[in-house]
Amino acid sequence: MIKRYSDHAANERTFLAWVRTAIAVMAFGFVIERFDLFLSIAAPRTALPRIATHNQAFANAAGLAFIAIGVVTIVIAGYRFVTIAKGIETDAALPSPGERFDVALAVLIGLLGVSLFLYMLHAVVPMA
Repeated sequence: MIKRYSDHAANERTFLAWVRTAIAVMAFGFVIERFDLFLSIAAPRTALPRIATHNQAFANAAGLAFIAIGVVTIVIAGYRFVTIAKGIETDAALPSPGERFDVALAVLIGLLGVSLFLYMLHAVVPMA
């Protein structure tokens, strides 16, 4: 039997949840990057003149940003997994890693979401 098995299992489940989240963020980044292609194929020809012409550079940058955030999340999750696994094995009281990373990631993804909303608003509703 593994000593402190339930703690190690909880640590592994948390790590895997972070990895799943990072994969979802990277997949969403890919979708964002290719969304203009979807619009050009899916939009009927009569609707195309009403869709404002826009620069695809922002969608590409936002998609790459989401992919980069996903990669960084996996790296940080791996580091936290190893650190917490070592901490579980020690009998000393260790400080909590805190929630700063979690909040910072949520704020960053929220800001990217607002930026994407403004981008789509500009793409669909022509500004004067």
